Amino acid sequence: MAISLSQTFLSINRQLHGDHQVLPYEKCTSVASLSGQKFCIGRNKSMEFSTRSPRIPRALSKTSEPLSSIIHDFEKEIKPVKQEERRLADVWREIKGQDDWVGMLDPMDPLLRSELIRYGEMAQAAYDAFDFDPFSKYCGSCRFTRRQFFDALGMAHHGYHISRYLFATSNINLPNFFKKSRWPKVWSKNANWIGYVAVSDDEMSKRLGHRDITIAWRGTVTRLEWIADLMDFLKPISSNKIPCPDPMVKVESGFLDLYTDKDVNCRFCKFSAREQILTEVKKLLELYQDEEISITITGHSLGSALAILSAYDIVETGLNLLNDCRAVPVSVFSFSGPRVGNVRFKERMESLGVKVLRVVNVHDIVPKSPGLFFNENVSPVLMKLAEGLPWSYSHVGVELALDHTHSPFLKQTGDLTCAHNLEAHLHLLDGLVSYAQTIVQHEPALYHGKGRRFVLASGRDPALVNKASDFLKDHYLVPPYWRQDENKGMVRNKDGRWMQQERPILDHHHEDTHHHLKQLGQATEHYS
Repeated sequence: MAISLSQTFLSINRQLHGDHQVLPYEKCTSVASLSGQKFCIGRNKSMEFSTRSPRIPRALSKTSEPLSSIIHDFEKEIKPVKQEERRLADVWREIKGQDDWVGMLDPMDPLLRSELIRYGEMAQAAYDAFDFDPFSKYCGSCRFTRRQFFDALGMAHHGYHISRYLFATSNINLPNFFKKSRWPKVWSKNANWIGYVAVSDDEMSKRLGHRDITIAWRGTVTRLEWIADLMDFLKPISSNKIPCPDPMVKVESGFLDLYTDKDVNCRFCKFSAREQILTEVKKLLELYQDEEISITITGHSLGSALAILSAYDIVETGLNLLNDCRAVPVSVFSFSGPRVGNVRFKERMESLGVKVLRVVNVHDIVPKSPGLFFNENVSPVLMKLAEGLPWSYSHVGVELALDHTHSPFLKQTGDLTCAHNLEAHLHLLDGLVSYAQTIVQHEPALYHGKGRRFVLASGRDPALVNKASDFLKDHYLVPPYWRQDENKGMVRNKDGRWMQQERPILDHHHEDTHHHLKQLGQATEHYS
């Protein structure tokens, strides 16, 4: 019988032979996934996971055999658990950080966990859809059109549609972020696709309790050399024409340039990423102004920095204020993100009410950069003295710290890219029990505690970890870097010859972009 790796999260209530240790069912509070969602077992059976004191099995793996060998017709012994439903629509403001996630991280709120994974998957989609093959003439672009995007990635169930793709000019000195084709005839010589803006459809909005505008930024694909590309130099955010009343509010110059630079001679990046974001958000807020709305921004790695910058920009410009004076909440769910700005930037973000929840792996070097010596972990007195230095950084928001050494599925490896891998973070979120805690200055960080079992709450397949890494233990028989495009995109033409498949031309910018820029007071004479 073929057994998927995800089925190992549900074990039978008995001890199995061999070296496998499968613990009997235990009561675990707040570890289940979103109430009402169903996790499929086999083809015809399902289990409903509720959100109040479900009985979840805990499985440890200490074997050199494949996982499928320890599963024996367990479906017959699993019965549905039906309990009182807790609706996301009733608590969405708390999920988006209305109260700074107080009381939701320890123990981990099951709805927050589910939403973090969902937004993390939307950030992961920006990787999965990106063409980073230098032998492709479409290198640096998105592999799918806007209308195909979620269907092509198997994410139609997410209930969103993409309203706009985001592009940036590759003239900036970030060679390990931008990808270019080796071929002379390419889709664009100066642009890279860096993310998208999506909106929840009517059905999803009903489940969420509001209309959600999501901005997902692409980060770095695999390598970490982009950290060395950073100038590691703070400059006033207002120097790039982003409004700010305090000239001492500073951010890392490379992030700022990536967000604000443009190439007026390129149809894809004649508007900066900033201008693309502001005009699209303005248009969508006008479209849905009679509804409850949220703006949620997500990103991994360098995309996390762009998420924080764009969240600040939206609120600082007052774009989130509707005509009836309602303020649309703006939240960031970031993964493995670096520090973005100085202490004054952090304080300005807090005063504006931007909510940021940062998910990090304690073994990842990226969240420790830049600001290796002067950061939020040193004494306030020293930070005050170093305030004027161009290397003094501070993280923003609330931190949720994870530790990959507590997952029985993952290797103990010194590979820094594994610790930084987004799929690994989502795997750890799914296994987070109740011992992750808000990081408070000068207080020790708490992670999965000693004696805590690693519990996979929603049945998310650990095989996804190896999609673009070599992080799973070998005995699970999941090959590393297993996600591949069939024949690297080569197809046979009518003559039987192999060639690169032609793709539809990507949308560049809506015709009303300049109109919305003028309304925002951002238009210049360069636009046509």
